[in-house]
Amino acid sequence: MDTATWQRCQLLYLCSPHNPTGAVIPERMLVKLMELADRHDFVIAADECYSEIYFDEENPPVGLLQAAASAGRDDFRRCVVFHSLSKRSNAPGLRSGFVAGDARIIDRFLRYRTYHGCAMPPHHQVASRLAWEEEAHVRESRSEYQQKFDTVLETLGGCLDVEKPEAGFYLWARTPGPDEAFTRDLFARQNITVLPGSYLSRESGGTNPGAGRIRMALVAPMDECLDAAKRIRTFMNTL
Repeated sequence: MDTATWQRCQLLYLCSPHNPTGAVIPERMLVKLMELADRHDFVIAADECYSEIYFDEENPPVGLLQAAASAGRDDFRRCVVFHSLSKRSNAPGLRSGFVAGDARIIDRFLRYRTYHGCAMPPHHQVASRLAWEEEAHVRESRSEYQQKFDTVLETLGGCLDVEKPEAGFYLWARTPGPDEAFTRDLFARQNITVLPGSYLSRESGGTNPGAGRIRMALVAPMDECLDAAKRIRTFMNTL
């Protein structure tokens, strides 16, 4: 973006690992964005709810606050991150997470929440604490996702333009035609539900960046994911 656009920016919203592509923002880019935030006085808000679903146990995705600390920004100035148990612990119904970062921003956010939010039920708080404190189930979940990705991608090999993402639990596949029509026909013929990529974005500069793609979530058990992959392959062979 040009300088004038950056100057108008008040809030830069990031999602890394990204939904739906699974892309991860590298540390050097996060540092560059923090430098831009200093120069143009805007806040960086990072959705990192997929940060604990990755495939290399030795190289987890770098978070915004981690990058800030590495750059000597221990006050996390102009940075806030959002985390959730929904993905980490496969507990979306718990509606449990946390916000961390710049103490000045958190103070204002807390005042906002005081008037526009509500406290979690006590039993949800207890369950949340146990989930945050325990890591074995998170490592087991990562291992299961790894197996599902490998199995599904092997099944879809050669019939669908799709690659393993850097992180997250989605496949971001390219469709041979319009994504909405592909989604509708796949459901009608094989009873498989995927999400049109164009529904996840909006037109910008005359194009929709999600057009011609579908998002597939590998959150079902292995046997269901494998069955879905086989049905998609059967569907592709009829096109």
